[in-house]
Amino acid sequence: MKAVIGTQWGDEGKGKVVDLLGDNFDIVARYQGGPNAGHTVKFDGKTFILHHIPTGILRPDISCVLGNGMVINVESLMEEIEQLSDKSIDVFSRLFISENAHIIMPYHIQLDCASEACDDGSVEVIGTTGRGIGPAYADKARRTGIRMGDLLNFNIL
Repeated sequence: MKAVIGTQWGDEGKGKVVDLLGDNFDIVARYQGGPNAGHTVKFDGKTFILHHIPTGILRPDISCVLGNGMVINVESLMEEIEQLSDKSIDVFSRLFISENAHIIMPYHIQLDCASEACDDGSVEVIGTTGRGIGPAYADKARRTGIRMGDLLNFNIL
């Protein structure tokens, strides 16, 4: 097993490194994080922009995992899957999503953007991407978040 781990704030090139090493593995997994700013990958003459799904999905013999520690924007993920499928990438048989991964809800995005909209100095600006990742993790820590597996349980919804 090999791991590519970033120790900075992100956008360090982890996706690029994983893409370069990808031929050596059967599984590429993301264990935490949310939809990143997007990494652009050129593969077989086609351009792909990925936010959730690891670049391993572009290689037909690699399975990909979105693990327990992920926060997922379902709408964005579906758009990403559609982009890949439209370019003849088999996603459905090779992408596995943990039922314990948390969902980024629209209100998470609104909270994220609103948290930095205050200009009265009452909120420390951290430079959020506005994708709702921080608020989704806050709900996860409070044990109030909605998880992917909850989508299959109508009693919870």
